[in-house]
Amino acid sequence: MFNSALRAPILAALAALAACRAAPPAHPALWQIEGPHGEKAWLFGTVHALPERLEWRQGKVAEALQASDLLVLEVARIEEAPRVFAALSQSPGLPPLRERTSPALRPALDRALRESGLDPAALDGLETWAAALTIEQALASKAGIESENGIERELVATYRRPVDQLEGAPAQLSIFDRLAEEDQRVLLDSVLRESSRPDDTGVVRAWARGDMAPIEAETTRGFLADPDLRAALLTGRNRAWADRLGGMVRQGKHPFVAVGAGHMAGPEGLPALMAAQGWRVTRLQ
Repeated sequence: MFNSALRAPILAALAALAACRAAPPAHPALWQIEGPHGEKAWLFGTVHALPERLEWRQGKVAEALQASDLLVLEVARIEEAPRVFAALSQSPGLPPLRERTSPALRPALDRALRESGLDPAALDGLETWAAALTIEQALASKAGIESENGIERELVATYRRPVDQLEGAPAQLSIFDRLAEEDQRVLLDSVLRESSRPDDTGVVRAWARGDMAPIEAETTRGFLADPDLRAALLTGRNRAWADRLGGMVRQGKHPFVAVGAGHMAGPEGLPALMAAQGWRVTRLQ
Protein backbone atom coordinates (compact mmCIF):
# COMPACT_ATOMS: atom_id res chain seq x y z
CA MET A 1 0.00 0.00 0.00
CA PHE A 2 3.57 1.91 -0.69
CA ASN A 3 5.99 9.26 -3.80
CA SER A 4 7.06 13.36 -5.17
CA ALA A 5 9.45 14.20 -7.98
CA LEU A 6 12.89 15.61 -7.20
CA ARG A 7 12.60 19.19 -8.36
CA ALA A 8 15.02 20.29 -11.03
CA PRO A 9 17.54 22.93 -9.94
CA ILE A 10 16.50 26.39 -11.00
CA LEU A 11 19.85 28.12 -10.92
CA ALA A 12 22.35 27.52 -13.71
CA ALA A 13 25.15 27.89 -11.18
CA LEU A 14 23.96 24.66 -9.52
CA ALA A 15 23.93 22.60 -12.72
CA ALA A 16 27.19 20.84 -12.06
CA LEU A 17 26.22 20.03 -8.48
CA ALA A 18 22.86 18.72 -9.66
CA ALA A 19 24.60 16.46 -12.15
CA CYS A 20 26.69 14.97 -9.35
CA ARG A 21 23.51 14.25 -7.42
CA ALA A 22 21.53 12.87 -10.36
CA ALA A 23 19.10 10.13 -9.42
CA PRO A 24 20.40 6.64 -10.20
CA PRO A 25 18.80 5.06 -13.29
CA ALA A 26 16.21 2.31 -12.98
CA HIS A 27 14.69 -0.01 -15.57
CA PRO A 28 11.55 -1.51 -13.99
CA ALA A 29 9.43 -4.11 -15.73
CA LEU A 30 7.01 -2.82 -18.37
CA TRP A 31 4.53 -4.75 -20.51
CA GLN A 32 2.53 -3.78 -23.58
CA ILE A 33 -0.98 -5.10 -24.25
CA GLU A 34 -2.27 -5.24 -27.82
CA GLY A 35 -5.51 -6.35 -29.45
CA PRO A 36 -6.50 -7.26 -33.01
CA HIS A 37 -8.08 -3.87 -33.75
CA GLY A 38 -5.28 -1.56 -32.64
CA GLU A 39 -6.11 -1.75 -28.94
CA LYS A 40 -3.13 -0.91 -26.79
CA ALA A 41 -2.26 -0.49 -23.12
CA TRP A 42 0.76 -0.71 -20.84
CA LEU A 43 1.33 -2.39 -17.47
CA PHE A 44 3.96 -0.91 -15.16
CA GLY A 45 4.82 -2.28 -11.75
CA THR A 46 5.53 0.36 -9.13
CA VAL A 47 7.13 0.65 -5.72
CA HIS A 48 4.91 2.74 -3.45
CA ALA A 49 7.83 3.97 -1.31
CA LEU A 50 11.55 4.23 -2.00
CA PRO A 51 14.63 5.01 0.12
CA GLU A 52 15.75 7.47 -2.57
CA ARG A 53 14.51 8.85 -5.84
CA LEU A 54 15.41 6.78 -8.88
CA GLU A 55 15.28 7.87 -12.52
CA TRP A 56 12.75 5.49 -14.03
CA ARG A 57 10.97 7.87 -16.47
CA GLN A 58 13.16 7.11 -19.45
CA GLY A 59 13.36 4.85 -22.50
CA LYS A 60 10.41 2.54 -23.01
CA VAL A 61 8.56 3.92 -19.97
CA ALA A 62 8.75 7.48 -21.28
CA GLU A 63 7.57 6.31 -24.71
CA ALA A 64 4.63 4.42 -23.21
CA LEU A 65 3.57 7.39 -21.08
CA GLN A 66 3.69 9.63 -24.14
CA ALA A 67 1.63 7.19 -26.24
CA SER A 68 -1.02 6.63 -23.56
CA ASP A 69 -4.16 8.71 -23.16
CA LEU A 70 -5.13 7.67 -19.62
CA LEU A 71 -3.20 7.02 -16.42
CA VAL A 72 -4.69 4.30 -14.22
CA LEU A 73 -3.55 3.85 -10.61
CA GLU A 74 -4.74 1.85 -7.62
CA VAL A 75 -5.53 5.13 -5.85
CA ALA A 76 -5.38 8.37 -7.83
CA ARG A 77 -6.68 10.74 -5.15
CA ILE A 78 -3.95 9.97 -2.65
CA GLU A 79 -4.92 12.96 -0.51
CA GLU A 80 -8.15 11.17 0.46
CA ALA A 81 -6.35 8.32 2.20
CA PRO A 82 -5.77 9.93 5.64
CA ARG A 83 -9.44 10.92 5.98
CA VAL A 84 -10.68 7.50 4.89
CA PHE A 85 -8.19 5.77 7.17
CA ALA A 86 -9.35 7.82 10.14
CA ALA A 87 -12.99 6.97 9.41
CA LEU A 88 -12.45 3.22 9.06
CA SER A 89 -9.65 2.49 11.48
CA GLN A 90 -11.23 3.04 14.91
CA SER A 91 -13.76 1.02 16.88
CA PRO A 92 -14.86 1.36 20.51
CA GLY A 93 -14.19 -1.29 23.12
CA LEU A 94 -11.17 -2.90 21.51
CA PRO A 95 -8.75 -4.92 23.68
CA PRO A 96 -5.31 -3.35 24.08
CA LEU A 97 -3.13 -4.03 21.05
CA ARG A 98 -0.75 -6.07 23.19
CA GLU A 99 -3.55 -8.53 23.89
CA ARG A 100 -4.24 -8.82 20.16
CA THR A 101 -0.59 -9.69 19.51
CA SER A 102 0.66 -13.27 19.69
CA PRO A 103 2.51 -13.74 23.01
CA ALA A 104 5.75 -14.72 21.27
CA LEU A 105 5.70 -11.45 19.30
CA ARG A 106 4.97 -9.08 22.16
CA PRO A 107 8.69 -8.30 22.60
CA ALA A 108 8.76 -7.41 18.88
CA LEU A 109 5.76 -5.13 19.45
CA ASP A 110 7.55 -3.39 22.33
CA ARG A 111 10.66 -2.94 20.20
CA ALA A 112 8.67 -1.63 17.24
CA LEU A 113 6.91 0.92 19.44
CA ARG A 114 10.22 2.10 20.91
CA GLU A 115 11.89 2.40 17.52
CA SER A 116 8.96 4.10 15.81
CA GLY A 117 8.06 6.45 18.66
CA LEU A 118 4.38 5.53 18.32
CA ASP A 119 2.07 6.05 21.29
CA PRO A 120 0.82 2.63 22.50
CA ALA A 121 -2.38 4.17 23.86
CA ALA A 122 -3.21 5.63 20.43
CA LEU A 123 -2.70 2.25 18.79
CA ASP A 124 -5.02 0.59 21.32
CA GLY A 125 -7.93 2.48 19.77
CA LEU A 126 -7.14 1.28 16.24
CA GLU A 127 -8.52 -1.84 14.66
CA THR A 128 -5.87 -4.51 14.32
CA TRP A 129 -5.32 -4.05 10.57
CA ALA A 130 -4.94 -0.30 11.03
CA ALA A 131 -2.46 -0.70 13.89
CA ALA A 132 -0.43 -3.10 11.74
CA LEU A 133 -0.27 -0.66 8.81
CA THR A 134 0.54 2.25 11.14
CA ILE A 135 3.47 0.36 12.67
CA GLU A 136 4.71 -0.73 9.26
CA GLN A 137 4.60 2.81 7.86
CA ALA A 138 6.25 4.34 10.92
CA LEU A 139 9.13 1.86 10.82
CA ALA A 140 9.59 2.38 7.08
CA SER A 141 9.66 6.14 7.57
CA LYS A 142 12.26 5.80 10.32
CA ALA A 143 14.38 3.73 7.92
CA GLY A 144 14.15 6.53 5.35
CA ILE A 145 11.67 4.78 3.04
CA GLU A 146 9.12 7.44 2.20
CA SER A 147 6.04 7.48 -0.01
CA GLU A 148 7.23 10.89 -1.16
CA ASN A 149 9.89 9.00 -3.16
CA GLY A 150 7.44 6.52 -4.66
CA ILE A 151 6.12 6.30 -8.18
CA GLU A 152 2.44 7.16 -7.90
CA ARG A 153 2.91 10.66 -6.51
CA GLU A 154 5.31 11.56 -9.30
CA LEU A 155 2.94 10.21 -11.93
CA VAL A 156 -0.03 12.11 -10.53
CA ALA A 157 2.05 15.30 -10.36
CA THR A 158 3.39 15.10 -13.91
CA TYR A 159 0.81 13.29 -16.07
CA ARG A 160 -1.10 15.82 -18.18
CA ARG A 161 -3.97 13.64 -19.42
CA PRO A 162 -6.95 12.09 -17.58
CA VAL A 163 -6.26 9.96 -14.50
CA ASP A 164 -8.46 7.10 -13.29
CA GLN A 165 -8.25 4.67 -10.39
CA LEU A 166 -8.93 0.96 -10.04
CA GLU A 167 -10.04 1.18 -6.41
CA GLY A 168 -9.62 4.51 -4.69
CA ALA A 169 -8.82 4.96 -1.01
CA PRO A 170 -12.30 4.02 0.33
CA ALA A 171 -12.46 0.75 -1.58
CA GLN A 172 -8.83 -0.16 -0.94
CA LEU A 173 -8.88 0.45 2.80
CA SER A 174 -12.27 -1.23 3.08
CA ILE A 175 -10.61 -4.45 1.94
CA PHE A 176 -8.50 -4.36 5.11
CA ASP A 177 -11.46 -3.24 7.20
CA ARG A 178 -13.53 -6.24 6.09
CA LEU A 179 -10.89 -8.79 7.06
CA ALA A 180 -11.87 -11.16 9.84
CA GLU A 181 -10.20 -10.33 13.14
CA GLU A 182 -8.22 -13.56 12.90
CA ASP A 183 -6.79 -12.46 9.56
CA GLN A 184 -6.08 -8.97 10.89
CA ARG A 185 -4.01 -10.53 13.65
CA VAL A 186 -2.09 -12.61 11.11
CA LEU A 187 -1.31 -9.32 9.35
CA LEU A 188 -0.15 -7.71 12.59
CA ASP A 189 2.02 -10.69 13.51
CA SER A 190 3.60 -10.65 10.06
CA VAL A 191 4.43 -6.95 10.30
CA LEU A 192 6.06 -7.53 13.68
CA ARG A 193 8.09 -10.49 12.42
CA GLU A 194 9.33 -8.40 9.50
CA SER A 195 10.22 -5.55 11.82
CA SER A 196 12.87 -7.68 13.52
CA ARG A 197 14.60 -8.61 10.26
CA PRO A 198 17.63 -6.61 9.09
CA ASP A 199 16.71 -3.93 6.60
CA ASP A 200 16.78 -5.45 3.12
CA THR A 201 16.53 -3.33 0.00
CA GLY A 202 16.81 -6.38 -2.25
CA VAL A 203 13.26 -6.06 -3.54
CA VAL A 204 13.79 -2.41 -4.49
CA ARG A 205 17.01 -3.33 -6.30
CA ALA A 206 15.17 -6.14 -8.10
CA TRP A 207 12.41 -3.72 -9.11
CA ALA A 208 14.97 -1.20 -10.39
CA ARG A 209 16.57 -3.77 -12.69
CA GLY A 210 13.27 -5.33 -13.78
CA ASP A 211 13.91 -8.67 -12.08
CA MET A 212 10.49 -10.11 -11.27
CA ALA A 213 11.65 -13.34 -9.61
CA PRO A 214 12.39 -11.80 -6.17
CA ILE A 215 9.18 -9.77 -6.40
CA GLU A 216 7.18 -12.91 -7.15
CA ALA A 217 8.82 -14.60 -4.18
CA GLU A 218 7.66 -11.75 -1.94
CA THR A 219 4.05 -12.42 -2.95
CA THR A 220 4.23 -15.89 -1.36
CA ARG A 221 5.74 -15.01 2.00
CA GLY A 222 4.79 -13.05 5.11
CA PHE A 223 1.07 -12.37 5.42
CA LEU A 224 0.62 -13.23 1.73
CA ALA A 225 1.47 -16.83 2.61
CA ASP A 226 -1.88 -16.96 4.41
CA PRO A 227 -4.51 -18.16 1.88
CA ASP A 228 -7.26 -15.82 3.09
CA LEU A 229 -5.05 -12.76 3.07
CA ARG A 230 -3.52 -13.65 -0.27
CA ALA A 231 -6.98 -13.98 -1.83
CA ALA A 232 -8.25 -10.72 -0.30
CA LEU A 233 -5.19 -8.54 -0.82
CA LEU A 234 -3.62 -9.91 -4.00
CA THR A 235 -5.21 -12.48 -6.26
CA GLY A 236 -8.84 -11.39 -5.91
CA ARG A 237 -7.91 -7.79 -6.62
CA ASN A 238 -5.82 -8.85 -9.63
CA ARG A 239 -8.77 -10.65 -11.19
CA ALA A 240 -11.08 -7.68 -10.63
CA TRP A 241 -8.52 -5.29 -12.09
CA ALA A 242 -7.92 -7.47 -15.15
CA ASP A 243 -11.64 -7.50 -15.90
CA ARG A 244 -11.88 -3.73 -15.57
CA LEU A 245 -8.76 -3.11 -17.67
CA GLY A 246 -10.05 -5.38 -20.40
CA GLY A 247 -13.19 -3.25 -20.54
CA MET A 248 -11.18 -0.04 -20.76
CA VAL A 249 -9.09 -1.31 -23.66
CA ARG A 250 -12.11 -2.63 -25.54
CA GLN A 251 -13.68 0.84 -25.23
CA GLY A 252 -10.76 2.27 -27.20
CA LYS A 253 -8.75 3.73 -24.34
CA HIS A 254 -4.96 3.41 -24.25
CA PRO A 255 -4.19 3.34 -20.52
CA PHE A 256 -0.83 3.36 -18.79
CA VAL A 257 -1.57 1.19 -15.77
CA ALA A 258 0.76 1.67 -12.79
CA VAL A 259 0.12 -0.53 -9.75
CA GLY A 260 2.29 -2.26 -7.16
CA ALA A 261 4.89 -4.53 -8.76
CA GLY A 262 3.65 -7.54 -6.80
CA HIS A 263 0.42 -7.37 -8.80
CA MET A 264 2.44 -8.04 -11.97
CA ALA A 265 4.20 -11.16 -10.74
CA GLY A 266 3.65 -14.78 -11.61
CA PRO A 267 0.78 -16.74 -13.15
CA GLU A 268 -1.81 -14.79 -11.13
CA GLY A 269 -0.36 -11.37 -11.99
CA LEU A 270 -1.93 -8.85 -14.35
CA PRO A 271 0.20 -9.66 -17.43
CA ALA A 272 -0.71 -13.34 -17.18
CA LEU A 273 -4.38 -12.59 -16.54
CA MET A 274 -4.59 -10.20 -19.49
CA ALA A 275 -2.94 -12.80 -21.72
CA ALA A 276 -5.53 -15.32 -20.53
CA GLN A 277 -8.24 -12.92 -21.75
CA GLY A 278 -6.78 -13.21 -25.25
CA TRP A 279 -4.70 -10.02 -25.40
CA ARG A 280 -1.20 -10.09 -26.82
CA VAL A 281 1.10 -9.24 -23.89
CA THR A 282 4.74 -8.37 -24.59
CA ARG A 283 7.45 -7.57 -22.05
CA LEU A 284 9.08 -4.34 -23.27
CA GLN A 285 11.58 -3.78 -20.45
